[in-house]
Amino acid sequence: MSEKKIKVVIVDDSALIRSVMSEIVNSQPDMEVAGTAPDPLVARDLIKRVNPDVLTLDVEMPKMDGLDFLEKLMRLRPMPVVMVSSLTERGSEITMRALELGAVDFVTKPKISIQAGMREYTELITDKIRAAARARIKPRTLHAPSAGAAPLPQLRSPLTSSEKLIIIGASTGGTEAIREFLMQMPSDCPGILIAQHMPEGFTTSFARRLDSLCRISVVESQGNERVLPGHAYIAPGHSHLLLARSGANYMTRIEQTDPVNRHRPSVDVLFRSAAQAAGKNAVGVILTGMGKDGAQGMLDMKAAGAYNFAQDEASCVVFGMPREAIAVGATHEVAALNALPGLVLGHLATHGGRALRV
Repeated sequence: MSEKKIKVVIVDDSALIRSVMSEIVNSQPDMEVAGTAPDPLVARDLIKRVNPDVLTLDVEMPKMDGLDFLEKLMRLRPMPVVMVSSLTERGSEITMRALELGAVDFVTKPKISIQAGMREYTELITDKIRAAARARIKPRTLHAPSAGAAPLPQLRSPLTSSEKLIIIGASTGGTEAIREFLMQMPSDCPGILIAQHMPEGFTTSFARRLDSLCRISVVESQGNERVLPGHAYIAPGHSHLLLARSGANYMTRIEQTDPVNRHRPSVDVLFRSAAQAAGKNAVGVILTGMGKDGAQGMLDMKAAGAYNFAQDEASCVVFGMPREAIAVGATHEVAALNALPGLVLGHLATHGGRALRV
């Protein structure tokens, strides 16, 4: 007996986008379009009638804003939603808000030649729909750490934090997981480097939003920055982020080399650079995400003496990346998202050295 197909409802005010998205979805053997809608009001009735597995939702639409519809949907009938966004500053800001409201992921509309451009995105779009269909959809508490989070240990002294680094990788569901993790970081925490799978343009909005919410400073890395305590550096969507050494200092480096594991920025690239530049002074954290990016790099970190954590299955939106890291033996501890900040800081508080050894 054949497997049940993923039922997709497409909501977009553009007839062209609805047509191209329908063609993309129906070209896949494991998914089908259950219906299309030009606006949220039509979509509301369609969802009730066909009960889809995944909804693709345009950000900016007539009659009801995509965000207003998403907020109502996640409150009344939570389901996996993939946002379809314009690659503009306004589009990226709205998309960040959509992820906060509970959207699983997003895809961007090409700036030119939409029809041909969307077809080039076929693999990306269908991968995101498959991941969304498997995602765990949970109620969101905006701008607050998860309930039940353990009290955070205090670092022994400001000197301790300057010797250690926290290196984070994430993909699907990662924007909210990273937000929750960073919001629990104290202002004197070690420097943090982050690779999150995200297109160019959106990482700027992501960093700006996090900076407004966290006690630490959060920036999109420009490369050649000294890595400072109380600062987090996010890989720009157009480049890999690497950790490097310059004398006694850690520095950021960005490179526009080929994608790794189909991603640029790649978590493997960041983790491998941390293994080489920081060794046992690094703490690795792999969060929710689709695929296997980061598993081998985290194994390199472990071999170099780093201590590594993975988010557990129950708290992940998609367990792919942590599962792969655990499977290859790259992790030391696996824990729920709300416990990870305390565990990481606890490890740093008890294993902080006084000098870099490389």
